[in-house]
Amino acid sequence: MSEFIVVFIILLAFEIAYIQAAKKLHIVDRPHHQSSHVGAVIRGGGIVFYIAYALWSVMHGMKWGSGLVGITLLAGVSFIDDVRSISPKVRLICQFIAIAFVLERSGLLHQTPHVIIILVIACVGAVNIYNFMDGINGITGGYSLVVSCALLYVNAYMVHFAPSSLIVYIILSLIVFNVFNFRQKAKCFAGDVGSLAIGFIIVLFVLNLALRGQSMSWISMLVVYGVDGGMTILHRILLRENLMKPHKKHAYQIMANELRMPHLIVSGIYMGLQAICCVWYIAYPGYWSFFLQVGILSVIYLLFMKKYYHLHVK
Repeated sequence: MSEFIVVFIILLAFEIAYIQAAKKLHIVDRPHHQSSHVGAVIRGGGIVFYIAYALWSVMHGMKWGSGLVGITLLAGVSFIDDVRSISPKVRLICQFIAIAFVLERSGLLHQTPHVIIILVIACVGAVNIYNFMDGINGITGGYSLVVSCALLYVNAYMVHFAPSSLIVYIILSLIVFNVFNFRQKAKCFAGDVGSLAIGFIIVLFVLNLALRGQSMSWISMLVVYGVDGGMTILHRILLRENLMKPHKKHAYQIMANELRMPHLIVSGIYMGLQAICCVWYIAYPGYWSFFLQVGILSVIYLLFMKKYYHLHVK
């Protein structure tokens, strides 16, 4: 317990120091036509997620070292992109390399080439959906906290897939980040470095859980983001839009922008839905639970868009 208290203090001190340094270096997110916020806000506060993973690695004998290499590459490139833009191709290449380290950590690089290609594309897609969903106060930190707490329970009582101390370190980093982000007027945003780093970590956890639990239905731990992200991508494909260009078509964006719902209420809805899905799956694990969740969430998404998407068009 004393270790976790010390780690929390270190992470909190780091976050405060980063916010002060970012102010002086003008690392800020200024509102533009794609934004859901007003006023300049410190960018890159989510770097604390990477610091938590790196700190755990140093303090625990560099276990899960390949994961550290992958997240270091991903966080490094993403942080540079937060400060000044990097070519999307460079970012994507680095993401594929980082995910390769995830597969190495999970022992999946020994699979046949076509399986490896499918897994890499799927994991890169999942990490990017995490990045796409980072657009309003509290959603990344709040949603990730719900998922991480559920994973900690599963790891302790159902399927051991990761060191519990690592999950606790990540939970502590999320609590620290939420202190500054889960508020009506955020002190900092996660930035690409934060959303991609926590996406990488959560995907690493869920992938290992699926392998140890011998069922890909454990993706239920991320089903809300998965349905929202997947349905939005499908919608944009049907509209023949360039998927690489930013947009404001996610359900949470329409709630925050067109319906003028407070950010924390919207974030709370996503947290609540994912918490329900996690508890449901933990109580009744299996593919039937996963597919039923996907079906129900998809219907909710379609009904919501049918009723409110016209506001976005206008």
